[in-house]
Amino acid sequence: MAEAAPDAAEKSERTPLRTVVVASSAGTAFEWYDFFVYGSLTKLFADKFFNAAEIGEANATLAALAVFAAGLLFRPLGALIFGRLGDRFGRKGAFLATVVIMGGATFAIGLLPDSKELMGVSAIALVVLRILQGMAVGGEYGGAAIYVAEHCEPHHRGASTGWIQSSAAFGLVGALAMVLGVRTLLGEAQFFAWGWRIPFLASAFLVAISVWMRLRLNESPAFEKMKAEGTISRAPYKEVFLEWKNLKLVLIAIVSFLMAQGAIWWCAFSYSQIFLERFMDVPSVWTNLFLLGATFLSIPLYVFFGALSDRIGRKPVLIAGMVLSVVAIFPAFKAFSEGANRPLIAAQAEAPAEIHAKAGTCSFQFDLLGGRKYETACDIARSYLTDSGINYTIHEAVEGQPTTIRFVSTEVSVDLADGVGLTGDNLKTHKVGLDAKVAAGLKAANYPSPMKAPSNSAEFDAQAATFDWPLIFIGFTLMVVAATALYGPMAAALVELFPTRVRYTALSVPYHVGIGWVGGFMPMTAYAIATSTGDVFAGLWYPVVFGVIGIVCCLFLFPETKGRSLD
Repeated sequence: MAEAAPDAAEKSERTPLRTVVVASSAGTAFEWYDFFVYGSLTKLFADKFFNAAEIGEANATLAALAVFAAGLLFRPLGALIFGRLGDRFGRKGAFLATVVIMGGATFAIGLLPDSKELMGVSAIALVVLRILQGMAVGGEYGGAAIYVAEHCEPHHRGASTGWIQSSAAFGLVGALAMVLGVRTLLGEAQFFAWGWRIPFLASAFLVAISVWMRLRLNESPAFEKMKAEGTISRAPYKEVFLEWKNLKLVLIAIVSFLMAQGAIWWCAFSYSQIFLERFMDVPSVWTNLFLLGATFLSIPLYVFFGALSDRIGRKPVLIAGMVLSVVAIFPAFKAFSEGANRPLIAAQAEAPAEIHAKAGTCSFQFDLLGGRKYETACDIARSYLTDSGINYTIHEAVEGQPTTIRFVSTEVSVDLADGVGLTGDNLKTHKVGLDAKVAAGLKAANYPSPMKAPSNSAEFDAQAATFDWPLIFIGFTLMVVAATALYGPMAAALVELFPTRVRYTALSVPYHVGIGWVGGFMPMTAYAIATSTGDVFAGLWYPVVFGVIGIVCCLFLFPETKGRSLD
């Protein structure tokens, strides 16, 4: 049923819509900035807090990604806590508290000690702070989306809430711009030593602005109406999770588009950076620039696709976004690899790598805590090859023969010894020796050398000159258009799907199950799949599978919600 427009008297009591949209979107953008700063520095945290030299770069990266995922893991808990507060006591107070918690946790990360002696303590503190950040984000999104939607006209709901969707892009742009700016001003050495703290400490200023803006807002008119009528839910959890009419809607939202959106969005805006840095050997400063450009491109598209859904409906736009994503993911990442490191792709085509190892010595490299030590020659070799962006296949070695890396169509082979039983510096020395042997073998097989030049060097500029910028841009454009088509109308669709009295809880929990759990674990899971299979593209099946599930479920289960009343 279409919703009648509010009368003039009702409008006069409301906060102006422009103020509502700006204050809500800006506050949400600041929170996303806080959340994304860590993600943009995954490689630095892997080296600084997880002892990459000891456990290997691949495993340190997995540990750093696991800490990132810890924040995502607790997002549904934050959704439960703040969702209940928002449904019982008002939208404004709940999503005001989230800003303060997020800002405080981010500021504290900037104060963590990074000495080797306190590495373990700092790592634990980092996990705790990331959990607090995750809980804050869990309460933020639902509150902001609902607050805007409950203020605006039904025929502008998609466009208005599209600004909330774009706030994640604004936050990511802010995080990338801050990191890139500080990194450029200080240089890599000083940034690694202490400059990395500045983007985290800057959150104090952003929190102050956000709190000031949100204190000026009035409560949502829909909530005020419920309060006046005495219809506020006394038990939101019971109504959402124990009443089938509401629980059914929660489950439909999760399988119809939230799981797909989580996997696709994190693939486009997070895993793409990891792929370029770790697999294609692109320096961090360039991946930041690539991602910054892609994120700028996405900002108007969220609002565009939200507005498009106001015209043709939420469901067609959501399905189109998922279809485009499923079709575009593999071509987009192929474009990344061809555009960023064509010599590496050519070398792999000429001389594919094979690892010949004894059965049982090659383990699945998925280590949530980052404390597992990979000691076999097979595991050490796999880690090195994956970090170099090199695909490989695994074959069982002839009985009695050592683990060997062979390069097909060449005479080059590298025999490797296990490090089983070695500990501490002895294991570290052994790994360094094996890495050197693998590097020598790659050079002999005419593989390009890893790019380790500093950002202000002639060698660095020479590598930048080899990038096929248009091809990389095409890859990002494919991913960005697909992700924004799916994400743009999503807030409006979710707000319209659930009843007002339990909307905060019913919207927030499934959103963060799909976006936080399925999406947040995408980079770590995809990286682990790539490391363990020897195919740097294998992890891309993760978002493709969830995209296909979403297309089918959205087509047959999700109802069209455009124009629904929010009473």
